[in-house]
Amino acid sequence: MPASAVEAKQNLTAEAWAEAALDAIANGGLDAVAVEPLARSLGVTKGSFYWHFANRDALLRAALARWEQAETDDIVARIGPEPDPYARIVKLFKAANASYRAGRLYLAIAAAEDKPVVQAFVRRVSERRMNYLYDCYCALGFAPALARHWARFAYATFMGNLQIGRDTPDLMPTDAEFSEYVKLMIKTLIPRSASAVAGQDHPSFSADPVSSGATGD
Repeated sequence: MPASAVEAKQNLTAEAWAEAALDAIANGGLDAVAVEPLARSLGVTKGSFYWHFANRDALLRAALARWEQAETDDIVARIGPEPDPYARIVKLFKAANASYRAGRLYLAIAAAEDKPVVQAFVRRVSERRMNYLYDCYCALGFAPALARHWARFAYATFMGNLQIGRDTPDLMPTDAEFSEYVKLMIKTLIPRSASAVAGQDHPSFSADPVSSGATGD
């Protein structure tokens, strides 16, 4: 390999190391983030790592910060300044369900939420996603309490899809069937407006579980 190519590899950016750490997390969880294996996968020596990071924890924090930005700011940027709240939620839902790697990565990081270095990142990502959905449902005309319920409903469905895809992938549809599945989710989770569901029976959101007989027994 020419000297210039070797030098280029050894001068990998901190962002390249952080992205490699995210790949490792997606494939093997947080424990898969180790300096020597990452250096081998990148074709560099450990010296390249220590040029950017003091230790493994510093790399992990950089990787989590990169993940947080990708799962919040970058997704919102891809949606763009869409004035229609219905279209905003549809775009968000499609973007969130589009990446197999992103789903595995989220679950791998969330599974390590008991680790102090991870807790704040997972909470911020979840809260920002939920708050974005809440704002969209409010813009559709829902009262704040109902908007929060719809946001929870949508986000819980998203998280459930991730878990099914991880735990029982054969149960998740593919190709044309998956497109139909996404259409069903959009139809169910994203009304055109609050008035479009006015008067409909939504026991999960409005009925008293005791008076309706849904005691959970």
